[in-house]
Amino acid sequence: MGDKLELLTLVDTLKAAAESSRLRILFLLASGDLTVSDLTAILNQSQPRVSRHLKLLQEAGLVDRYQEGSWAFFRLAESDGARELILGLLARIADDDPLVERDIERLFGVRQKRQEKATHYFRSNASSWDQIRSLHVPDKAVEAALLELIGTRPFQSMVDLGTGTGRLLELFAPLYRRAVGIDMSREMLAVARANLERAGITNAQVRQGDVYAPPVDRDAFDLVTVHQVLHYLDDPASVVKEAARLLRPSGRLVIVDFAPHGHEFLREEHAHNRLGFADKQIEDWMTEAGLDLEDTLSFAPDNGNEGLTVKLWLGRDRRLLIADTTTAHSARETV
Repeated sequence: MGDKLELLTLVDTLKAAAESSRLRILFLLASGDLTVSDLTAILNQSQPRVSRHLKLLQEAGLVDRYQEGSWAFFRLAESDGARELILGLLARIADDDPLVERDIERLFGVRQKRQEKATHYFRSNASSWDQIRSLHVPDKAVEAALLELIGTRPFQSMVDLGTGTGRLLELFAPLYRRAVGIDMSREMLAVARANLERAGITNAQVRQGDVYAPPVDRDAFDLVTVHQVLHYLDDPASVVKEAARLLRPSGRLVIVDFAPHGHEFLREEHAHNRLGFADKQIEDWMTEAGLDLEDTLSFAPDNGNEGLTVKLWLGRDRRLLIADTTTAHSARETV
């Protein structure tokens, strides 16, 4: 187990889980983040009772709580030790247990309501998004390039800043062990949650937060993505710098955005603060943030000058490169 516990701490942890309602809550949270209202509906218990169970689980370090506006969400604890312990216990529960089967049915109902809400949100905003999409290459082309650029080697952790619909969390799900999507919009987070649930992705979560001050640990991620976000921001350089701070040594930052263009209607009608970015601008921001720009890709539209060119920039944290250089230099001196 990743994080070992002292004997008495382990006893207290097991005591917290050793109650049918609390074990059912852990089972449900293993499939995704839920609110007290969600759990109340699924368990068919009063809100105070469910809150009491969650409080005990939280005190035992088995679940985490986070606030999103006026809503409080709960998820399985992020520490490797707690998560491995929980999943080990849950794996012993029979699939055909009547309580579990009923909980799964009600969970499906809760998710269906979320999906309906997400669908409604998409419909109400589809016209403006379709207008922008018509100007640049299909998303599939960019996604294929992203997958090729990142490669097939699994990695530990990812954070997606301005996650929107959570599409990049879906795209890289086979590669990461855990991932977090950050977005300020509760509506978009509802869409992202619905998409992740529909795709059966349980090792990713989304939470409300500011991309200028992401609510995650620094020096903790192997991959940070900023997909079609910078052009909405007043100070994109600060977000590049903040994204770099989240990376582990040798971690990678991927930025996807538009090349410079003259479509003023995007500023006037779609809240674009910046009309694209030049390669030199992105490289300067990465350099100032302690990153090396490793690769740049361009995706020109079919309709030539009238469309938007999508750019993909890959930067890497240089700290490990410095360490390797020092080691190699010392080795040469020894020889």
